[in-house]
Amino acid sequence: MKYMLILAGEEGGMEDVSPEEMKAVMDRWSAYGQELVDAGAFIAGEGLQESATATTVRISDDGERLVTDGPFAETKEQVGGFYVIECADLDEAIEWARKVPLQGGGIEVRPVMDYTQYGYEDPSTATAEASS
Repeated sequence: MKYMLILAGEEGGMEDVSPEEMKAVMDRWSAYGQELVDAGAFIAGEGLQESATATTVRISDDGERLVTDGPFAETKEQVGGFYVIECADLDEAIEWARKVPLQGGGIEVRPVMDYTQYGYEDPSTATAEASS
């Protein structure tokens, strides 16, 4: 089963970090990513730029689309990255979430929609097959 690990925390705080300290931080993230790959659990993952770079499309009840700058919510915590992983169950996904080298913040563990239960093909499989 696929799960998304949604990484959220306060933005900033890395402005005064030395190049050596930043390398040490990035080395921990790289090691975590490699552990996911080696275990066959990694599907996708990326870090995100700060929320100030975001654009939000709001959809009204009548279907009108309104495009605005910035994140959809005014909170201190923002989504900073994500992983999509393949796990046997929620317990395994939680174990992977516990290993994420995030300092502060939190990790939301959420199952990815299983389209096959509704008679549809998994969109990620269909996209991969169509491009080969």
